[in-house]
Amino acid sequence: MTNTGTARPQDRSIYRSESGRLAVTGWCREQLTTWPLPHERHRLTALGADTHVVEAGPGDRQSGGAGTVVYVPGTNVSVAAQFPLVSALAARGRVVAVDVPGQPGLSDGARIPSSGRLAWYGRWLAEVIDAVADHGPVTVLGHSLGSAITMACPSPRVRHQVLVSPAGLVSLRVTPSVALVSTAWVLRRREADSERLLRLMHAHGHPPRAELVEWMTLVGRHVRSSADPGRAPVGRPDVSRTVLSGGADVFLPPARVAPAVSRALGSPLRVLDGAGHFVVDERPEELAALATAPPAG
Repeated sequence: MTNTGTARPQDRSIYRSESGRLAVTGWCREQLTTWPLPHERHRLTALGADTHVVEAGPGDRQSGGAGTVVYVPGTNVSVAAQFPLVSALAARGRVVAVDVPGQPGLSDGARIPSSGRLAWYGRWLAEVIDAVADHGPVTVLGHSLGSAITMACPSPRVRHQVLVSPAGLVSLRVTPSVALVSTAWVLRRREADSERLLRLMHAHGHPPRAELVEWMTLVGRHVRSSADPGRAPVGRPDVSRTVLSGGADVFLPPARVAPAVSRALGSPLRVLDGAGHFVVDERPEELAALATAPPAG
């Protein structure tokens, strides 16, 4: 992969200790090993950052184009914690899921500098896309922080963006109850606190998976979590977009997000009733169908 000359991530690790990094990366490797989904794993260098990639589903990088969906997770989420969505995408075609550098997972654990962070991530994603699909355009599905990164991506290869619970347009809403639960998760680092936080991220009637509770407990114990990513630059004003939000999203409520989506992207916001912020875990089949459908227009 050609280095563009852009500075590498700064040296400060997101992990509290080396043993913590090993606990997080070991969990990811163990989960991926036990997936009942055939897949390949490899590493590439994009914008100077070591990047871990999981590929699954029919097709190969030479086929590129219509069969390739690139999935970019959100804050504090690794690909290894996203089996329902990755498997739903793979059932419909080729999926390439990437761990975001500067987030817990199997990519570079150095924190990305805050100045110009989302623009950096957009260029990083463009290099990833060039590396994983040799021909034709791709669809990018991003969740939360992953949506902000997707919006910032200037790649001409992207034919369609599916932005789910999109961060980067408005600041996160932090109510007193959200602040209380989030603070308990950061300070106490217990499974019970991880479950309470995840229940806030899910809509009522969608209890979090045990694997997610286990993952968030590891993150709380071993990772210095990043804050709100700030405003996302729009790298491609002309790309086709599908923008979705859970009707019960406590962090990015549709009433706040919809006007910002309209102003920044000129797109309508599709609201998924009965879904929360973690809609990628609640509606994986629905999101996979949207990501693999021909873009409107």
